[in-house]
Amino acid sequence: MPALFSALLPPGDVVDAVAGALGDPAGGLAWEPPERWHVTLAYYGRDDAGTRGAWLADRLAGRRAVDVRLEKAATFPGVLWLTVAGSELTPLAHAAGAGAEARPYRAHLTLARFPREEPGLAERWTSRLAGFTSRNWQATRVALMTSEREPGGTRYRVAREFELDRA
Repeated sequence: MPALFSALLPPGDVVDAVAGALGDPAGGLAWEPPERWHVTLAYYGRDDAGTRGAWLADRLAGRRAVDVRLEKAATFPGVLWLTVAGSELTPLAHAAGAGAEARPYRAHLTLARFPREEPGLAERWTSRLAGFTSRNWQATRVALMTSEREPGGTRYRVAREFELDRA
């Protein structure tokens, strides 16, 4: 049974803008490829995709699309990420189950990982991306994602998508 999480997937031009701002990533960080970039709403752990999908459909019914944008870089221990801004993003994440997690919800898009004992590796990138702001976009779908370890890394797949109201 795969691990599941819900996420917003940024549009292609926003992904391209982030990749352009990064330039040639290097410097001892393990970079997430752009095709894996997402904004996690809630993590569910190992669960049945059908059961979780039905639960999520009920939780998201009638929810409105949200306006979001990516902003400056920051770090968690061992993680370089972009801030995600949007006034309705946290309520959407809580509807998707983020409130059940032990830690408070912090919207972000993971760019890279680095050894926790070497936080200086990320400084170049937090400085480089300090002024970054993507265009605003309207997130009209929530994806239920699977996460499975495979040789060569973790693979994410969209198991199901849920339309958000555009009204």
